[in-house]
Amino acid sequence: MWLRETNSGERKTLAAAFMGYGIDAFDSMIYTFMIPTFIALWGMTTTEAGYIATGALISSAVGGWLAGILADKYGRVRMLQVTVLWFSFFTLCSGFVHSPEQLLFTRVMQGLGFGGEWSVGSVLISEMIRARHRGKAVGLVQSSWAVGWAVAAIAYWLIYSSFSPALAWKMLFWVGALPALILVWLRRNLQDPEIYLQTRRRQQETGVSEGSFMQIFHPKMLRITLFSSLLATGMQGAYYAVTTWLPTFLKTERHLSVLNTSGYLVVLIAGSFAGYLTSAWVSDAFGRRRCFILFALCAIVLVVSYTLLPVTNTVMMVLGFPLGFFLSGIFSGMGAYLSELYPGHIRGSGQGFCYNFGRAVGAIFPGMIGYMSGHMPLGTAIGYMAGGSYFLVIIACLALPETRGKQLDADMAAERQG
Repeated sequence: MWLRETNSGERKTLAAAFMGYGIDAFDSMIYTFMIPTFIALWGMTTTEAGYIATGALISSAVGGWLAGILADKYGRVRMLQVTVLWFSFFTLCSGFVHSPEQLLFTRVMQGLGFGGEWSVGSVLISEMIRARHRGKAVGLVQSSWAVGWAVAAIAYWLIYSSFSPALAWKMLFWVGALPALILVWLRRNLQDPEIYLQTRRRQQETGVSEGSFMQIFHPKMLRITLFSSLLATGMQGAYYAVTTWLPTFLKTERHLSVLNTSGYLVVLIAGSFAGYLTSAWVSDAFGRRRCFILFALCAIVLVVSYTLLPVTNTVMMVLGFPLGFFLSGIFSGMGAYLSELYPGHIRGSGQGFCYNFGRAVGAIFPGMIGYMSGHMPLGTAIGYMAGGSYFLVIIACLALPETRGKQLDADMAAERQG
């Protein structure tokens, strides 16, 4: 087991990052479970519910950009403490709101912390773990999203079965804020990676100025930034397109009921968890680009199967596992890959921008499907958007270099020699 080859400091960092991203997932997913409650209690429309979800998504993109820039300037660990306190505080505040407008504000503010947690956490892990295990380490942290999602579902079931909906939704938000206190305590003694500290020392010794956000658009880095952003856009655009509209398509056009069951949710989450871990291993063993292309091609086949082939409730339950496996698993190597593409002094800025650019643009894709469905069948619109998005992933992979096994501590020296 590769974890046995890590030291205590690396394992503590992994545990803290795993828990942080899991809390991020919990606080993000509990809103999706509570939408029917808000519609019933406040008379909130589905359009308003969509605005709140999109607002949080876009603000998380902004938060990721900002956190990446600040992490390069002030340190990885310090920014992670700020992000978890930020999104947990506004999760707590969400339990005290009284209208969709107030909830929109707290969720948008909360989103700023969501984006920063992933951007900075994946950079921290990538710099902390040695090259041959980097993909598996970042993938392990990424898999905590499935764990947080599962815990959110369990908490929803427990709290809603014990309290009235009018109180239960508030308690869910409050419960979501509590783990942050534990996480802050766990992270109190974490140290920034030696690679990052070396970069800072070299800058001071040589008089080289601190990394600037605009350096990711320098002619030497522009190709990397453009195609990395395209890669992130394709991944996230496809994910949002499928996860937003596929349940509606299967319920309204295929008249399937299995999506309403807890059994289907369990299968979907299990597939996501397995996909994260498997993809992480594949990316370390065979390369980042090959892994992305393989998962993109499999996801295309899967989406076509859902939208064009006759699907029964039984088949739907079986296909829930590969759906979660490929749609979620493709993200597993992304954190390590982006970290390997950028030199240390702009690593946080580059990773934060590219991933969250993809998140912001990808958030538009569900709306585009809604528009297209007015002119063609919904299943066809989903297939076009998802297929086109994964095609962008393949194009980006062919244009970007392979980085498997890259030693991050050589970045600054190589750059100065160049």
